[in-house]
Amino acid sequence: MRVLELFSGIGGMHFALSESNVTFEIVTAIDINTTANMVYEYNFPKTKVLNKNIQGLTVSFINNLNVDTILMSPPCQPFTRNGLKKDIEDSRSCAFLHLLDMLPQLNIQNILLENVKGFEVSNMRHLLVQQLEKSQFTYQEFILSPHQFGIPNTRHRYYCLAKKLPAQFSFQPGQIDETTSLFKNINSLSPISQFLENDIDLVPYLLSEKILKKYAIILDICFSYSTRSCCFTKAYGRYIEGTGSIFTDKSNKEVDQVYQKIKLIDSDCETYVEELKKLNLRYFAPIEVAHLMSFPNNFSFPNISNKQKYMLLGNSINVKVVSELIKLLNTYL
Repeated sequence: MRVLELFSGIGGMHFALSESNVTFEIVTAIDINTTANMVYEYNFPKTKVLNKNIQGLTVSFINNLNVDTILMSPPCQPFTRNGLKKDIEDSRSCAFLHLLDMLPQLNIQNILLENVKGFEVSNMRHLLVQQLEKSQFTYQEFILSPHQFGIPNTRHRYYCLAKKLPAQFSFQPGQIDETTSLFKNINSLSPISQFLENDIDLVPYLLSEKILKKYAIILDICFSYSTRSCCFTKAYGRYIEGTGSIFTDKSNKEVDQVYQKIKLIDSDCETYVEELKKLNLRYFAPIEVAHLMSFPNNFSFPNISNKQKYMLLGNSINVKVVSELIKLLNTYL
């Protein structure tokens, strides 16, 4: 595969290609986010990364790259359940609309698209399918989550694989598939402990007294033996509700005992917080979130803030899921 990586972020698609064992070359990676590009270049210094608005790309520019595959993860904010759901009317959809408009003229043989769950019922998805059919592509759509592949994290995402006819998949395309029936070697769920770091200072990640007072009763708490965690969003580390799970090194029994005690204590009482502090409740560190998103051990960040790390990860992909999809994209009848 000669690959053009669009909306390339921190390099999730690149890592997925590496894990898939497919022979590939990333000809160019393009993203408008300078911090994301910095992380990408830090991990892949030999890859050409362009800080460029994708709306400025032309048919001739893409065709002159001599690529046969586009991997992309366009902005998901227009389609998220917590967003305004402005869909194609959202200004952040303009770049993807521009790509779809160019698609019939591009010399592309393979496409892999990732987006948030909810994209499948959008007007944008309707336009995507319309343009794929107009451009003579066969395609298969999926809704998949890492926990289906043995990763203890829930992150349902929409995926679309497309091949230029007359090429065909090794399976018969059909309706949106939410199963793993087309994939091989699915692992059983691993415990959270396999994704934790043992040699980092965890003190900065402990929940503050303010957070404990206000949000203790709604925390989604994971243990070392847990085989699940909630989806991590770009607001993780700044907000609590709906942004991802919290970790404790204590047992379920110890947590239950503390929570039974605080039921009888007013949250403004000093004892309330002191009891909760015994549990060492903390955020997952950015590198641990990266591990849960299947980034490999050799992935690392340059010198940027934790806030920036969480934001970039929240906008990224699960490497394991995409690597399995790339394998599927690379099989033929």
